[in-house]
Amino acid sequence: MKVTVIGGGPGGYVAAIRAAQLGGEVTLIEKENLGGTCLNVGCIPTKALLHSAELYEEAKEGAKYGIIATDVKVDFAKVQERKKTVTKQLVAGVKGLLAANKVKVVKGVASFIGRDVIEVKTEKATEIIKADKFIIATGSIPAKPPIPGIDSKQCIDSTGALELHEVPKSMVIVGGGVIGIEIATLYSALGCKIVVIEMLDEILPMMDGELTKMIRAKLAKKGVEIFTSTKVMSFKDAGGNVEVTVEMKDGSTKVFAGEKALISIGRKTNTKALGLEKAGIANDRGRITVNDKMETNVSGIYAVGDCIGKIMLAHVASAQGEVAAENACGHNSVFDSKTNPSCVYTKPEFASVGLTEEAARSQGVDYIVGKFPLAANGRAMIMGEDGMIKIIAGKKYKEVLGAHILGPRATDLIGELALAIGMEATIDEVIATIHAHPTVAEAIREAVLALEKRAIHVVDR
Repeated sequence: MKVTVIGGGPGGYVAAIRAAQLGGEVTLIEKENLGGTCLNVGCIPTKALLHSAELYEEAKEGAKYGIIATDVKVDFAKVQERKKTVTKQLVAGVKGLLAANKVKVVKGVASFIGRDVIEVKTEKATEIIKADKFIIATGSIPAKPPIPGIDSKQCIDSTGALELHEVPKSMVIVGGGVIGIEIATLYSALGCKIVVIEMLDEILPMMDGELTKMIRAKLAKKGVEIFTSTKVMSFKDAGGNVEVTVEMKDGSTKVFAGEKALISIGRKTNTKALGLEKAGIANDRGRITVNDKMETNVSGIYAVGDCIGKIMLAHVASAQGEVAAENACGHNSVFDSKTNPSCVYTKPEFASVGLTEEAARSQGVDYIVGKFPLAANGRAMIMGEDGMIKIIAGKKYKEVLGAHILGPRATDLIGELALAIGMEATIDEVIATIHAHPTVAEAIREAVLALEKRAIHVVDR
């Protein structure tokens, strides 16, 4: 079975490895760097920079822990150097994994010229590749809205924000989604004055509303200005800065200025060069249409990750890549997103899985809520952190339907609750699980106990 994967990001390289594990003769086409956006200009470099920023903040605040560090400074060149080292090592790891699984890697741009054949333009030639099955994993690129002045050199996208040679004194961030809020967290910690402009009524619209308001308040306390229900009208260069003219919620006009303006309003599918029409692949304005087996309308051609234009997350792409590879190799697998966690690397971290209260209400779900403040958790207190854990369960059967964590290591802790949702665990089963002390994880059990007014370490009667 010849399987060709187009795209070497977290969807593509995982699909290639899984197909090879199942006995496929696999070729992977990648036009730039293995690891895709995630490893090279997304998840990994962002978190590497955020870790440095977190260490800087902790060093400055060390006195309250009895650690005296004077004249703490940021060497941003070394921060960037370390980011590149981490990225390079992980990309090399992907290359090694593909080689170990005998996946042939071709560097070039692929496009369909028929149902079972693609043309790959490499640096030196054009190669024709035939295969029994194809898996498309070409990812996404930053979206660029048609706003006057957006082509200014001072306007950057997420990739540009991760490649700056020095910390700007000020930055206007257009978009209060995950990318915008993580960049706001990063550069505000390093001393940059941040203004966030969001057109919707609230930042991080996919997350729990109550906890979102809490992280917004924490950002504001650190000097980050956030304006919601605000629309950007234009950008204009002004003596080395960029002026961003916006329409405020009340209809008035205001101008914000910054050394840089980050455009982070989302991403769009990267499928333009594929020649989808030549293979008869159905798509909606570049978003490839698939079923729960990740198969397109053309038998034997699959698509995963950002290029289908739905949940644009690296871990989702990887899960879909495994499903597509298994089906391409004759198995019967389906993709189910109910255990998919959303993570935002703010300080403290913010993670969510399953239903929010807003979603439960809109779907008419009869539910109960349990909450536990991390100010009452010993481990969080030791770390100098606070926040909240919030659990949503069905009122009748007490099954876990959703979980939301704002607190230290929330992005690690959310895995337990994703598993609970996947197993359709009831609150009794979580309560019966002994959690180690002192840990932040034990607050999960307390939040579940709170569903029945049984929390031990907080008064809620």
